[in-house]
Amino acid sequence: MISAGDFRNGVTFEMDGNVLQIIEFQHVKPGKGAAFVRTKVRNVMTGSVTERTFSPNEKYPAAFVERREMQYLYNDGGLYYFMDNETYESVPVGEDVLGDSFKFVKENMDVKVLSYKGSVFGVEPPMFIELEITQTDPGFRGDTATNVTKPAILETGAEVRVPLFINQGDIIRIDTRTGEYMERA
Repeated sequence: MISAGDFRNGVTFEMDGNVLQIIEFQHVKPGKGAAFVRTKVRNVMTGSVTERTFSPNEKYPAAFVERREMQYLYNDGGLYYFMDNETYESVPVGEDVLGDSFKFVKENMDVKVLSYKGSVFGVEPPMFIELEITQTDPGFRGDTATNVTKPAILETGAEVRVPLFINQGDIIRIDTRTGEYMERA
């Protein structure tokens, strides 16, 4: 059991038949009245985010979310297939589970597949991925304005904004959490 006074970022617990994960928390002690915990929680199955307040002495059962390292193999229609690196078992995952950051994943890349009691609810790609630019406008010599970006299409088909000096064929590092260009690799 986890008490609301022990909430920290990333803690997962069960409440009303749902599995919730703490995104943000704040212990509040007002001048008058009892203390409480203000949180922003995400339902790990649906992905919805809500704000809730808890009394610090409320207790909830802990939820164990399994994170397995798997290799992305291929997609077939709306199903994406992943292979468990330990058992070599192939696991199909629906397109609705993947999330926005999956657009940076290419075949044969290792990702973390998140599941709760055997049902897969999410896929986490690595934080930083190096990908090749397949299409972008050429940068012009002497165009040195700061913080100016242009669109670029990556080998996975995703589109990102890159600085003007990046050219087609360059390999760049992407932060998959924000979808932003980090640096040239």
